[in-house]
Amino acid sequence: MKKIDFYIIKKFLSTFFLAISLIIIIVIIFDISENIDDLIKSEAPLSEIIFDYYLNFIPYFVNLFSPLFTFIAVIFFTSKMASQTEIVAILGSGISFRRMLRPYMITATFLTILSFYLANFLIPLTNKNMIRFRTAYINNKYHNTNRNIHMQISPGTFVYVESYAVEENKGNRFTMERFNNGTLYYKMAANNIVWDSIKQKWTLNNYTIHLINGYKEQLTSGLKKDTSINLTPADFYIKAENLEVMNFTQLRTFIKAERLKGSENIRFYEVEKHKRIAFPFATFILTIIGVSVSSRKVRGGIGLHIAFGLGLTFMLILFMRITETFATYGNLPPIIAVWMPNVFFAGVGWYLLQKAPK
Repeated sequence: MKKIDFYIIKKFLSTFFLAISLIIIIVIIFDISENIDDLIKSEAPLSEIIFDYYLNFIPYFVNLFSPLFTFIAVIFFTSKMASQTEIVAILGSGISFRRMLRPYMITATFLTILSFYLANFLIPLTNKNMIRFRTAYINNKYHNTNRNIHMQISPGTFVYVESYAVEENKGNRFTMERFNNGTLYYKMAANNIVWDSIKQKWTLNNYTIHLINGYKEQLTSGLKKDTSINLTPADFYIKAENLEVMNFTQLRTFIKAERLKGSENIRFYEVEKHKRIAFPFATFILTIIGVSVSSRKVRGGIGLHIAFGLGLTFMLILFMRITETFATYGNLPPIIAVWMPNVFFAGVGWYLLQKAPK
C-alpha cells in the first residue's frame, strides 16, 4: 500500500458516504411527509419513531443505493482527478493502469462485503423492528399467498384448500390425500376447516374420510371432527414482509420447507436468495465500469461521464428487473435470471477496461 492507494481509497469512501448520506436524508424527509398523519393519529412516541423506525431505516437504504452510489462516487472523483490531470501524472510516473485499479478494487471489496452483510444479516434484524413499528402505528396488512392452495405437508401427504380467510383462520373446500408408492390409500375432505387456537387443532365441518385398500373402500362421514394435522395457519398465508426478516440461513431453510410443500411461490423465493449475493457483487462491476469511463479527460468533463454512467446503471437495473420477471413468472431458472445482468455488464466492463487510457 502506497500513498496513492490511501489517497484514492480516502476519496472513494468519503465521496460514497457523503452521497449516500444525502440521499438517505432526502428519503427520510419524504417518508416523514408521507406517514406524518398516521404517526400523529396513532400517537407514536418520538423515541420509537427515531430509534425503532428511522434508525433501522438507514441500513436498508444504504444497501439499496449502494451499487448506484458506488458508481456515482467512482465517476465523480475519478473524473475530477482526470480533469485536474492527476490520472496523467499517475500513469506518467510509471504506475500502470491496472496497478492504479488496486485501491479501487480494495474499496469495492469492502463495500461488497458490507452490502452482503447488510442484506443477509443486519437488515433482517432491523426489518423486524421496522415492521413491528409499522404494524403498531402505520398499518397491519396480511395477504394470502394465493387461492387454490396446493402443498405437500409431509412425504406422500398432500393438502388442497380452495381459499383461506386470514381473519377467521378458516379454509374452504379442504382435501387431504395420502399416497403410498404413488397409490392413493387415504382421502379426507371437508366443506371447511377452522383453526382452534386453544386446542391447537383443526375442526373439520361436514367431512368425509375414505380409506382405500385395493378394491375395498371404507367411507366415514360426520358434521364435525377435531383433528391434528401437520399444518398451521401460518402455512396458508405469509406476511408480505416475511422474507425481509429472514437472514442468510433462515431463508435457505424456509425455501427447503416450501419446496417440500410444493409451493407455487418457490421461484420468487429463489430469486430473492440469489439476489442477496448477486446484488452486492454488482459493486465490483460498476466500479470497473466507472473507472474505465471516467479516467479519460474529455471536453464534456464530469457531467458527460456522469450522464453516460447513469445511463449504464439504469440499463443494468432495467435488465435486472426484466430477468427477475422472467424468472418469477416464466421458465428462466432463477440463478441464471439473477446473475445474467452481472455477467453481461462484466463483459461491458472488461471491454471498457481494454479501451481505458493506459
